[in-house]
This record gives sequence, structure tokens and C-alpha cells, in this order.
Amino acid sequence: MILDRIKPLDAILATAEKKSLNRTLGWFQLMLFGIGCVIGTGIFVLTSAGAQKAGPGLMLAFAIAGAVCIVAALCYAEIAAMVPVAGSAYTYSYATMGEFLAWTVGWALIMEYAIAAAAVSVGWSGYFSGTFLNELFGVQLPPWLAAGPLALGGAPGGLINLPALLIALLVTGLLIIGTSESAKFNAILVAIKVTALTAFVALTLTSPHFDTARFNPFLPAGVFGGWGTGVGAVGAAATIFFAYVGFDAVSTAAEETKNPQRNVPIGLVGSLLFCTVFYILVAAGAVGTIGGQPIMGPGGVPFPAGSEELARQCAMPQHAGALVCSNEALAHVLREIGFSGIGNMLGIAAFLALPSVILVLIFGQTRIFFVMARDGLLPEKLSSVHPKYKTPHVVTLLTGGVVALGAAFFPVGKLADISNAGTLYAFMMVAFAVLILRKRDPQRQRAFRVPAVWLVAPITIVGCVFLFLNLPIDAMLFLPGWGALGIIIYFLYSRHNSHLGRGIVEVVDDIEGDETSIPINPPKG
Repeated sequence: MILDRIKPLDAILATAEKKSLNRTLGWFQLMLFGIGCVIGTGIFVLTSAGAQKAGPGLMLAFAIAGAVCIVAALCYAEIAAMVPVAGSAYTYSYATMGEFLAWTVGWALIMEYAIAAAAVSVGWSGYFSGTFLNELFGVQLPPWLAAGPLALGGAPGGLINLPALLIALLVTGLLIIGTSESAKFNAILVAIKVTALTAFVALTLTSPHFDTARFNPFLPAGVFGGWGTGVGAVGAAATIFFAYVGFDAVSTAAEETKNPQRNVPIGLVGSLLFCTVFYILVAAGAVGTIGGQPIMGPGGVPFPAGSEELARQCAMPQHAGALVCSNEALAHVLREIGFSGIGNMLGIAAFLALPSVILVLIFGQTRIFFVMARDGLLPEKLSSVHPKYKTPHVVTLLTGGVVALGAAFFPVGKLADISNAGTLYAFMMVAFAVLILRKRDPQRQRAFRVPAVWLVAPITIVGCVFLFLNLPIDAMLFLPGWGALGIIIYFLYSRHNSHLGRGIVEVVDDIEGDETSIPINPPKG
């Protein structure tokens, strides 16, 4: 039967102990990992795209996405503390719903993390080209090197986003050097980001330019823009949801965490609560000072974010100062209200700090790849650990190359929407996994328990489905298309090579060359 292969939790934990990554991260580093990913992706990069979808209702969109994330984070906290191994939703699904569904989750996560990392690389490129090169040095990149093709939603005259491609490759190299070193680098960047955003909130909310009239109309595209349109407050929430993937990346680091039963829940919930407050405050400051109304298309519907039509509109002089057209939204806001110097400093902060977001996203993706290869579902060469740096260098190089290519040719809004389809699917499956484990294995020790789990988990499931149905139609269709490719690979390769399918959990230590086999009951079929 297709759903017959369920990997025992004890076997998962034993596998991780035999072939594991170094445990170097504490609760504070985990929390900074989450903050490093969440603070940045939505605020620095997606403020413009979110405003184009919802106008001032962007604040409501952040609240909606945050509410769904809070209940999802509680589910993650329980299961990540109980199963402190790499793999995140993939591993949890393997232990509860079986190999096939676990494969679909892992396959979706691979797509989610890679596309999200590409999206943030594009966002970093905007600050690099606008603040660092143009404002500070008076250098302007040729249009063909600064953006992707117009036909893909880039910019007129665009061909390749060279800065985005290069930053993705540089971060990949850093991750190969080592996790501990990466975490220290991330902590410095998080401090820079939080300081810059605190200054932004203080300057905009107290500015004489701040006018509550700019929030009217608050919902120019309504709460619901219509199924498949991706606009309105809920459509914007579905887009910016991927900004919160930082707490999922925290759970992927569980295997590299000291005292995970205590530290993982703190890192998950703490980083999410901290970041949600920042999202709402920064959105209020940006909209209240320069406005955030979308550029409307035919029929009074906003042009799609990341579309060729919007790119053409933003190239017109009358929209040059619009928030929705800026590639460096927050620095642009400060310049518009007379704080050019501080705006440039914030742009430099984004330029310095956004690589931490890319770092955490690629980190999370490579750990999913690593565990799937360790389970035999992907070629085991991908789980090779570098003899010097003790990191999964093969899969990190592969991931970095794909991220760089995506960043080079596609706009941030389009990448974010596609990424969210996989994100929402994975979060939904974690909620199912928590419920199944509560029923199947109630006696297992749980360092953290979801309060009112029979209410919280179903709310998570419904919330994820609800946001998925508010994505643009092409983003909704991308997930089943990507999933169909994954299913073909599963039946052609993964099902036959799976360790679980062969009746054993095989652990190979790449450094020492030792091999251990843990027998289990081989599944039928």
C-alpha cells in the first residue's frame, strides 16, 4: 500500500545520533536565527508588494498572517522539541503519516526554501543598487544588469539581476564554511537590522508627515479580492506569509541544538512574537508618512505584484515616488520625508543584514535535502559531510546554484507567491502530525505541549488552506505541478532506494566510514 511505510520515532532519533551534525546552537542563537530570517524578508523586501495588493490594509495582512503563524508555531514547538532532529515537517510527517506523504512535504519544502531565498536575494539587490551604489557612490548599474527581463516582471531593458545572483553565491560559500560561524555572523546582522528598524519606527511614527488620512481608504481592494486574484488584505497576507518561515528554519536546526527540548520552543515562539510586532509598526510608519495606495488597473483592481503591467506603470514619472514601486521601500520612505541621510543608513543596514535572511533560508533547505538523502529518498551522495567544515557541502552547492539562477531572472513578488504554496502545505501537515502523535503515542515525553491542541491544530489547518486559496491562481497551480514531478521521482527512484523500504535504517558516518544497520519490520509492497 502507498501509505504503509511509517518510520518509527525511535529509529529516527537513533539515525540522527549515529550520523548527526554538531550540536553548537543555544536558545539565543536559535532565536536570532528566527529573527534573522523573519525580520527582513517581509519588512525590507515585501512591503512594496504587500501594499500593492492591500494598500494600507497591509497592516491587517501582517496581523492575519501572524495569527496563522502563531498557532502553527505552537504545533511546531511541541513536535520539534519532542523530535529534535533535522528535517522539520518532512521528518514529522515520516513518523506519523508515512513515507509517501513525507516525501511530498519534503519536496514542497525544497521548493519553498529555495524560492524564498531567491526572493530575498532580489530584495537585497534593490538596496545594493539603490542605496549602496547610487546614493553613496553615484554609480548606476546598466538596466540589463540590475533586473530580470520585463516579460518576467523585471524592468524595462532588464536581462539579468547580477547583484542578486552574486549574493546568493556568496552566502552559499559562507554556509559551507560552517554552521557555528554562520550563526555568529547572523547575530551581528540581526543587531544591525533591529537597530535600523527601531530608528525607522521612531522617525516615521513621530514625523510631522505622518497623517492618518493616508490610511483612507484602508482597504482599497477589500478584505477579499476574490479567489485566485491574490489581492486584498487576505491576498497580501498569503503573499507575506513566507516572511514568517524563519520559525520553520529554527525547527530544522533542532539537530544542531544544545538542549533542544528547552531551546527549540523558546526559539520558535520568541522569534515569531518579536517579529510580528515589528511588521505592524513598520507598516504603519511607512503608510502613514507617504501613503501606500496600490496602482489600480482596469475595473479598479490593483495590478498584480511582480507583473509586467505593474513594472510598466512604475516606470512612469507619476509613480516614481510611490511606495508600491520602490525596490528599497523603507529607505525610500525616509528619503521622501526629509531623512535622506538616515534613509541611506537604513538602506546600508538592509544591504548588510538581508544576507542573514538568505543564509537562514538556504540553511533550512539544505538540512531538508540532507535528511531526505540520509533516508535514501535522494542519492546518498547529497548527505556527504565535508571532512573539514562538517557541513553538507554537496547539497549546499547545489541549492546555492539554483537559488542564484532564480534570483537572477524573476521579481520578488512572483517568487514569494510561489514559495508560499509549499510553505502553507508544510505547516498544515505539521498540525496533522501533532494530532496523530497525541492519539498514537500519548505517553511519549513532551517538553512542550500545545495548549488546547484539539482546537489549535484544526485552526492551523483551516488557516493554511484559507491562505492558500487566496494566492494568485498561478501560484496555487505551481504546487500541484511541482508535486506531480516529485511523485514521478518518488516512484522511479525514491521508493525503491528508501532505507525504510529495504527494511533497515542504515547509518553511514562519512567521516569515519563506519556503518550501522538498525533492523525494523520491512513494510509490505
